[in-house]
Amino acid sequence: MEWRVADDDLRRLGEAVATVLGVGPEALSLAHGEISVTVAAGAVVDALCGLRDAEGLRFTQLIDLTAADYPQRPRRFEVVYHLLSMSQNRRLRLKVETDEDTPVPSATKVFPGADWFEREAFDMFGVFFSGHPDLRRLLTDYGFHGYPLRKDFPMTGYVEVRYDDELKRVVYEPVKSVEFRSFDFLSPWEGARYAEPTAEGSPGASA
Repeated sequence: MEWRVADDDLRRLGEAVATVLGVGPEALSLAHGEISVTVAAGAVVDALCGLRDAEGLRFTQLIDLTAADYPQRPRRFEVVYHLLSMSQNRRLRLKVETDEDTPVPSATKVFPGADWFEREAFDMFGVFFSGHPDLRRLLTDYGFHGYPLRKDFPMTGYVEVRYDDELKRVVYEPVKSVEFRSFDFLSPWEGARYAEPTAEGSPGASA
């Protein structure tokens, strides 16, 4: 079955990707002029190797690795690998789905630069990566509870950390909610877009 897309170069690239990964056209999609392909979590390492090594593809650079949270899905997390092929001058997104308990094989043996990307995804979303050499929190404190980029992470009720100069140590305090305020978004450089009223006798008042 042919993968239908208007751009002939993208169509050929998509067909080559599908052939190398052994997936059908239903696994491919197009967004913003770039191909996205979805594979099973257990096949992600083989898929990355194929995309990196296959002639005509050569997606040799891992630009980014992140995740997206869809709490309504049984497999709520979508781990996304952003790849770049210098020889093809093309980008590609590889996606895998997983849940809170099922780890995704680490990509560090294929792309060593995935190390900190995976640590960040673990820290922010709670996605586990099996075979990672040092899967620890990266951006939050060691004793932090929860995963800040999950859609169900509460805005209040957790603790925040700061360094107390008097105690000379890190202290934990409840998160303080910020009161909502009304802003007029008036730029001090642009000035008002309406004639501001002037008081009688002020420099702007008419004689």
